[in-house]
Amino acid sequence: MVTSMVSVVTVTAAAIGAMVHYRSASTGDPLAMVVAQVATGRSGEMLMHEREQIILDDAATQSFTVTSTPKVTSNPATTNNSGGNGGGGIDDPAAPPVSAGTAEAIAQSLMPDYGFSVADEWDPLYDLWEAESGWDVTAENASGAYGIPQALPGSKMASAGPDWQTDATTQIKWGLGYIQETYGTPQAAWDHEEEFGWY
Repeated sequence: MVTSMVSVVTVTAAAIGAMVHYRSASTGDPLAMVVAQVATGRSGEMLMHEREQIILDDAATQSFTVTSTPKVTSNPATTNNSGGNGGGGIDDPAAPPVSAGTAEAIAQSLMPDYGFSVADEWDPLYDLWEAESGWDVTAENASGAYGIPQALPGSKMASAGPDWQTDATTQIKWGLGYIQETYGTPQAAWDHEEEFGWY
């Protein structure tokens, strides 16, 4: 902003000085001569640079609106991994989402796999994902962030599994990996969330 003001003052002063000079020394259009000189001089370069920066800054702050929800064109084959022993689970993308309480239990069981102590890091992780999604597997916000960890776009979670749209375990694994890689700990991610409103 200061650069803009300096540029404007410099250009204005140069224009007034040049107009006075050209008016007394020439019969041509003094304004056209000044504009031509400013456009090719250092002040013109500064103004063009500042203009480009303002355009980039403005473009970066524009918000985008999601106009429709992506449609699933096919479902992967359902596989049952129970092995007939009554244990294990079903990898079914069409299975109904789990409750928030079940998702929380899954997160607690997975935290040590990412180096997070449940005793030390559970509270900030709980607060983070409660604020982001309410621990809802299908939570989606206006910007397109999706799932328990609010991945943006949600399809990023496909790196953790093909059932990312409905499976709490897949979403939580992706979210814990993201926190580990980006912030180091759930506490650091929660601190960022509290300061900026996102993580």
